[in-house]
Amino acid sequence: MSHKSEHRLSADGTTINADLNSKEADGYSTPLETPATPSPPSPEKESKEPQTLEAPAAVTTTTTTTDNATPTSSTSPDGNGHGKAPPVAPEAQRTKLETTLVMVALCIALFLAALDMTIVTTAVPTISAHFHSTSGYVWIGSAYMLGSAALVPTWGKLSDIFGRKPILMTAVVVFWVGSLLCALSTSMGMLIAARAIQGVGGGGTIVLPNICVADLFSARKRGVYFGFLGMIWAVASAIGPIIGGAFTQKVSWRWCFWVNLPCGGLAFAILLFFLKLHNPRTPVKAGLAAIDWVGNVLIVGGTIMLLMGLEFGGSQYPWNSATVICLIVFGVVAIAIFLLYESRIAKFPVIPVRLFNTRTSIATYVTSSLHAFTFISGSYYLPLYFQSVLGANSLLSGVYLLPFVSVMSLMSAFVGFFINKTGKYKIVITSGLALSTLGFGLFTYLGDRPHWERIVLFQMVAGLGIGPNFQAPLIALQANVAPRDIGAATSSLQFVRQLCTATSVAVGGVVIANRMQAQQGHLTAELGADVARLFAGTDAASNVDRIKSLPVDDRQIVRTAYWNSIQIMFAVFTCSCFLGLVASFFIKQTTLSKQHTEHKTGLQTLKAEERKKNQINDEETGNAAAVVAPTTEK
Repeated sequence: MSHKSEHRLSADGTTINADLNSKEADGYSTPLETPATPSPPSPEKESKEPQTLEAPAAVTTTTTTTDNATPTSSTSPDGNGHGKAPPVAPEAQRTKLETTLVMVALCIALFLAALDMTIVTTAVPTISAHFHSTSGYVWIGSAYMLGSAALVPTWGKLSDIFGRKPILMTAVVVFWVGSLLCALSTSMGMLIAARAIQGVGGGGTIVLPNICVADLFSARKRGVYFGFLGMIWAVASAIGPIIGGAFTQKVSWRWCFWVNLPCGGLAFAILLFFLKLHNPRTPVKAGLAAIDWVGNVLIVGGTIMLLMGLEFGGSQYPWNSATVICLIVFGVVAIAIFLLYESRIAKFPVIPVRLFNTRTSIATYVTSSLHAFTFISGSYYLPLYFQSVLGANSLLSGVYLLPFVSVMSLMSAFVGFFINKTGKYKIVITSGLALSTLGFGLFTYLGDRPHWERIVLFQMVAGLGIGPNFQAPLIALQANVAPRDIGAATSSLQFVRQLCTATSVAVGGVVIANRMQAQQGHLTAELGADVARLFAGTDAASNVDRIKSLPVDDRQIVRTAYWNSIQIMFAVFTCSCFLGLVASFFIKQTTLSKQHTEHKTGLQTLKAEERKKNQINDEETGNAAAVVAPTTEK
């Protein structure tokens, strides 16, 4: 009997095997390997899948690159490369200049999104005064955070369906439009709405660069580029208040948003012409039909309710108020229903529950979450320490933070090169968390008076520990999940990190407020009831500037009270960092491949994955029936 092999052209012009039971179901073109002689198929499979019988010597086409090699393709009946080679996939043909330009564009996009999380913090008083609004100031920051965090999983799934490049460029455009509307705002309501739009785009430009790097480079080499992205994130988050304050004082608060337009436009242009990734050319109608709408509504709604509860608690409403309790409880319930729906019903889940099926994956999520929980406490509350205890203004407090930021960003970049050289990521994660625990523990010894050698040294130790773990856990997660799940794993990890970031700010605020309230008796005895009331509970954080108006002796009493509260808060975050250290020991070290294989996105890959899952379920059901049958006969 003669055998035929069916093959067809993909959207990018390369020849691919028609057999959907290949490893392409995992989202990759398989690396070149010699196929084994197939065993004769069973009659059942022959009736169901006739085309798989056709090719015992199927033509295998791959696009494979190594870190230091030119991409090669080979096609032959025996899989050994003897035969005429088809065209090399265009996404694998990148020069060093193209790689540099693409990474510059990805870094710009990430920098702008991270910058806008904090750039308005020093501009909020001026903006509130400009619009004569005393109630809307909270929403200037919250609207961006809500829009950014809530849609992170959605951006990741959209890139699986429609391809990375079109979805990333869409996110950049949404962020650009939101920035333009912010700069042109004529009322507080318009600004808040524009910040929400900006946040939606920002969520995409935060997570998609990490997904694109996973598609562009081998697992071993990703560390270098992830290190750069981590450095960009750390720097942007820390210098945001400094840049925002400079714009507000020297030019106009609107420049906090105008600056995004030329930079965002440059990133868009570079990505348009130089980013080469697989484009599935998914029809819009078919792609929209494949979106998990129920899952998206549940996760977006649950996230918004949870974050609003955390944002309102202790600021606009007491923590024990019905508003805050209902928002948090309903948010948690919605997220729980989302996870149940994703595991039982969703055809193409936003966050596949199988991501949490292994010890390493769970440990990685826990480790990365606690790292984010700890990191933001340093970036957010060290400036509060500088302002409340040392008497610095908002701009100077940003300058005092430079030892933490500079060491943290340099370590993020260095660790990327280390992982690329050695392939070791577990030691990076564990040692980083150990240093972080030490550094935040040292923060509890900063004191209520300026000891500059401690301030600089302790920040450097903490930065040495925080820096490595911006991206190392992501490398660990990607190395321990199926290739088809890299997009979902990356977006879900970023999602839980952003939830932990918001939770961290709320927890730190609660600790400080409770400790300041507990010291009211002492402050009242020393300062009088009227003055002490200014620094009670939740009012303490918003009345830091009032300290300067007190007599010199009274200032030190208040600053000592602030220090006692901040000291307890840093002790709490030291404990959270230690828990992350414990979790890191459960992460498995695997070998990082130097081989780069082309990643396939689109409905074809998703449907192949669904068929593969159904086939496995059918086989498990059949095996179970075969075991039960003899028992029934007896």
